Amino acid sequence: MSRIGKAPIKLETGVTINVSAANEVTVKGPKGELKKEIDRDIKVEVVDGNILISRPTDQIRHRALHGLYRALIANMVKGVTTGFSKQLELVGVGYKATNAGQLLDLSLGYSHNIVFEVPKELKVGTVTEKGQNPKINLEGIDKQLLGQVAAKLRSLRKPEPYKGKGVRYSDEVVRKKAGKSAGK
Repeated sequence: MSRIGKAPIKLETGVTINVSAANEVTVKGPKGELKKEIDRDIKVEVVDGNILISRPTDQIRHRALHGLYRALIANMVKGVTTGFSKQLELVGVGYKATNAGQLLDLSLGYSHNIVFEVPKELKVGTVTEKGQNPKINLEGIDKQLLGQVAAKLRSLRKPEPYKGKGVRYSDEVVRKKAGKSAGK
């Protein structure tokens, strides 16, 4: 058995889960509601306040899906109770970030500003303090969407290895290379 797949998911107070006949799992909680369609072979049941995920056979496909759906449902439960957040940092002279609602205006050293529209499911905020790098805060209940948007923002100007300039996650460590003069 999959070690991840066989671990039960504890239902927090205020969280309800519903599994439809079409194998669509709906999780409702204090922060919102998430839906996920799962494979028809994987069974999801609620027993004594715990969510149990089971598979029909030991085929490689079923074993792979078993742990996957357990992790996805666990992230859905955590998302509707506490939510997820990511913080990005803009490192570079003149790099700026401002937001007006869901529109993010980024100045990343190009000849033009980049206007990025953040999906309505996420909350976005920018912080600019004197002497600090500008920061972008993203919050939401859907972990997959949050990670995808954060990765897209990072891809607009990836951290380069010589000076470390670019958009990076706040906990990311960029390994710097020595320049060509260091080799002599």
